[in-house]
Amino acid sequence: MPSLPLTRDLVLIGGGHTHALLLRKWGMNPLPGARVTVINPGPTAPYSGMLPGYVAGHYDRAELDIDLIRLARFADARVILGAADGIDTEARMIHVPNQPPVAFDVASINVGITSNMPALPGFGDHAVPAKPLGPFAARWGRYLAGEGTASVAVIGGGVAGAELVMAMAHALRAKGRAAQVALIDNADILNATRAQNGGNDPARHGRAGYRSDRKRNNLGHHAERRRSGGWATHPCRIRHRGRRCPALRLAGWDGTNARRWLRVCERASAIQRPGDLRGWRLRPSYRQPTTQSRRLCGARGAGSVRQSARGLGGRENAALRPAEDYLKLISLGRKSALAERLGTSFSGRLMWTWKNHIDQGFMNRFRDLPRMSPPALPKAYAGGLREALGDKPMCGGCGAKVGRGALRSALQDLPLPRRDDVSPLPGDDAALLTTGGVRQVMTSDHLRGFVLDPALMTRIAAIHALGDIWAMGAAPQAATATVILPRMSPDLQRRTMSEIMTTASDVIRQAGAEIVGGHSSMGDEMTIGFTLTGLCDHDPITLSGGQPGDALILTKPLGSGVLMAAEMAGQADGAWVAEAYHQMVQPQGVASGILVGAHAMTDVTGFGLAGHLQGICAASGCGALVNPGAVPLMTGAAELSEMGIRSTIFEDNRMIVPELPVGGAADLLFDPQTAGGLLAAVGATQAQILLEQLLKAGYPAAIIGHLTDAPGLRLQN
Repeated sequence: MPSLPLTRDLVLIGGGHTHALLLRKWGMNPLPGARVTVINPGPTAPYSGMLPGYVAGHYDRAELDIDLIRLARFADARVILGAADGIDTEARMIHVPNQPPVAFDVASINVGITSNMPALPGFGDHAVPAKPLGPFAARWGRYLAGEGTASVAVIGGGVAGAELVMAMAHALRAKGRAAQVALIDNADILNATRAQNGGNDPARHGRAGYRSDRKRNNLGHHAERRRSGGWATHPCRIRHRGRRCPALRLAGWDGTNARRWLRVCERASAIQRPGDLRGWRLRPSYRQPTTQSRRLCGARGAGSVRQSARGLGGRENAALRPAEDYLKLISLGRKSALAERLGTSFSGRLMWTWKNHIDQGFMNRFRDLPRMSPPALPKAYAGGLREALGDKPMCGGCGAKVGRGALRSALQDLPLPRRDDVSPLPGDDAALLTTGGVRQVMTSDHLRGFVLDPALMTRIAAIHALGDIWAMGAAPQAATATVILPRMSPDLQRRTMSEIMTTASDVIRQAGAEIVGGHSSMGDEMTIGFTLTGLCDHDPITLSGGQPGDALILTKPLGSGVLMAAEMAGQADGAWVAEAYHQMVQPQGVASGILVGAHAMTDVTGFGLAGHLQGICAASGCGALVNPGAVPLMTGAAELSEMGIRSTIFEDNRMIVPELPVGGAADLLFDPQTAGGLLAAVGATQAQILLEQLLKAGYPAAIIGHLTDAPGLRLQN
């Protein structure tokens, strides 16, 4: 059955837990025809409900985070790692730095707030806002790990501020650090809460628990009426009308504001066109939509998800009416909590157990995503179909390449070139042409998409194709693009091609070349490739120049194959995957210039390090000794390899060099790399100098072994 075409774009700005719940629901019941995109600064989103527990030391940092990359794979959504900084509501474009504009039909905003206080003199220099949570959690972790006397103040005495300051006090005391901790606000939190109940105190038992924990934590509470310009922060104190409160570390949880870039969209509440996404509907706005804001909505809390489930599109939006009263569970520093609802409250360890159970249950919804069953095979099918499908998704990138055996079989009977201006270079990365005395190299490469973001996939594919030019020591000259898009409407074709070609032009031009044309078509899935030419003002570096004794330098770590295979199966940590993306998009042009005097060079791609090194050895008539411990690895690659995760082409690559042992980290020598690093054989006397130059230029390079007289590949013990 042919895949259904994509017709509408739903863009989720921010990865907060409202959008996380939406992605989980979408993965279990997607809307055919809708393409979902989530934009977030990083691969994870912290859950605010567990922040006080982390600050107090009850949770590890990783327990706060929702893995957005893994969740997006489950939802079949694309992830754009970047911070949105503007929305053009007329053009329906979202702006993300270093990214082509992202078009939308429906957009939802769930970026949270900031508690930064720019109007408070000195706050920016000496304090840290408690929101956004990620940077605050990181800075608190570093501060808590320090030594000596601690002095902390939290500005803002609401429930969140009280939770935070008690958590800080408990953590410092548990660490054995002398500490002075203060909560600063213009009212006493207990009196303020009592006033909300008309002067009565039906929650006196819970408040007694709060007083007890505040006393236990030796917590000072400064109640002051603030006036504009009346506060100032100092490196070691807060000053208010001459009164000083010592503070070596300040945290702000008061004066919460929307992000600066959202102020231009202040009136926007529910941007949507009826019928755009029938069957789903985002209705989290507190206000009726205006004429200027028909396609945007602000997702404000978990309550909005219940409305999301009622359908995206199809009917006019209605304002969300939040509950007037709800259960409040407030951490009290140690493993104790205050629970309050409808004027009744209780506190103690049992309330903490209840709160922890709720929080862990919420996070488990993202840690333990349900396994979706693959489509069933038809009742009748040809022999070998089940075996050809295998038991895991087909890899993308170089993991989807045809095996070397099939490739050699197809190429071995091709006749040698008859033209004098075409020089045969069997096994090399590019062809060598000579035109009017000018030496030119030419190559072509394409990749089956393994990320759904067209811009990121284009950047990876362009760097990957350029690797063949750089590996021969040539300067990129011109490129044509070949693009296959999945079936989609004309509007989405235009949007997607714009993202692809904008990115391609950017990468190719930064490499010193130009896009001069290309070809596009529609198919079942996205495939992006490039044909490139490069110019050589010297003899090209080939596979055949290696000499015994040459040192082997690798400019990028291994592991992209196993990481992408794990990501497609939902088994990779999102932070590992994000780091792998960063490695893959690092251009190798500067490295190629540093290694211009190499005796032999190739780029490590589909055949893995062992396969490409074997190519150098075969062409140069020598062998190689590799030190596995010196080979740089991407974060998480060794762990995933130990788990038995393999790329689709792993077995074919292993048969290229059957004499090498297998198992453990050695298996990564056969891992197919996408946009991998350069592998150069250089004179032993120059190796250390070249390595230092590469490291200085920002490449995670390493000397991994050397060429030998004895044929074959061996591993150093």
